[in-house]
Amino acid sequence: MVTLSLPLQAQTQLFEPFFGKKSQAIIIMSFDPLPKQDEVDPEVASFIQMESQKAELQAQVHKLADVCWEQCVDRPRDKLDSRTETCVSNCVERFIDTSLTIATRFQKILQGAAGGM
Repeated sequence: MVTLSLPLQAQTQLFEPFFGKKSQAIIIMSFDPLPKQDEVDPEVASFIQMESQKAELQAQVHKLADVCWEQCVDRPRDKLDSRTETCVSNCVERFIDTSLTIATRFQKILQGAAGGM
């Protein structure tokens, strides 16, 4: 049996894009105790972290495409007209701006909490 030397949450995030919410049940069924920290191969851990980040980015892009499609495209066509193209562009820009604002705000909150300790 192959086991991943990652916390359960990281394993779930890694497999969820492929298997959906059922991935947690699959992982729990095959979950063995984690090896000690010095037994974890740093190269494998780094690879899994990178793949997890890629999967997360793909999920965000997919969600963004769905949201902007629903908001801007009234019906499928052979080609996007200028109004639809502008709407999609604005939708994406708003999403990116909002994401950056939220990330910056959370970072300030975390820095404030760390400074208060």
